[in-house]
Amino acid sequence: MGTIGNQGSEKVALVTGAGAGIGRGIAKVLAEKGYRLALTYKSSSDGILDVAEDIRHIYGKEPLIIQSDLTVRSEAENTIRKTIEEFGRIDLLVNNAGIGIHEELTELEEDALDMTVNLDFRAPMLLSKYAVREMIAQKILGNIIFITSSRGERAYPKDSIYGGMKAALIRAAQSLALEWAPHGIRVNCVAPGATVHKLEQSAEEEPLGSKIPLGRLGTPSDIGEAIAWLSSDKASYITGINLRVDGGLILPGMPEDTSPEAGYGWGRVYTEDKK
Repeated sequence: MGTIGNQGSEKVALVTGAGAGIGRGIAKVLAEKGYRLALTYKSSSDGILDVAEDIRHIYGKEPLIIQSDLTVRSEAENTIRKTIEEFGRIDLLVNNAGIGIHEELTELEEDALDMTVNLDFRAPMLLSKYAVREMIAQKILGNIIFITSSRGERAYPKDSIYGGMKAALIRAAQSLALEWAPHGIRVNCVAPGATVHKLEQSAEEEPLGSKIPLGRLGTPSDIGEAIAWLSSDKASYITGINLRVDGGLILPGMPEDTSPEAGYGWGRVYTEDKK
């Protein structure tokens, strides 16, 4: 039995960047919850076809696969249109597709800056715009989810653009939550911390896990379960939040422990002077 929307039809979720990592985990969890799925990928189809095969085999439902370069402005509207043409509705949009760029601004190529801004911020805004238009037209009490990051709240070197875009999504979601609340549409963010992305990674064996209060990295299913709950009727009174799913990663802040094994602290620019 699928997840049923307010008009009696199975609920439909669109997940961008669903071919690998967090997107793969989100897609599989939502399939388990009964959603019909539209999944986007940009270039390599290998990962997305594996995801589609798993969903088809386990849940007996064929997801819609959309190849889409979301750095191209028109692709956002096209992606929503294809989803509506296939399923007739959209109940949940998960803005997951993005690119991480970690470089000092003085060394950053301007094309790379433009690509990051367009994919990490403009694309989610445009996808949400066209998805919500459909929700309003069909009186669907839908959900918009932005995948942000713990980096949207905590500053790191070489992170002015990626972290800045994630912070922008958090702030934009708050305004959109106000704009769309009268239509019963909720807008929230889910912020992963350090999360395994590659199939060969183990959340419990990665070295960084020992630095995280809960003792491991996050998994794609951790993020998927958070999204499924946040988009469900059990969370129907929640909108405009940024839900961190990071095992407590950023809670310690910058500890005053100066021992090398603590692993925190910057100050490298001044090392030579202090010697």
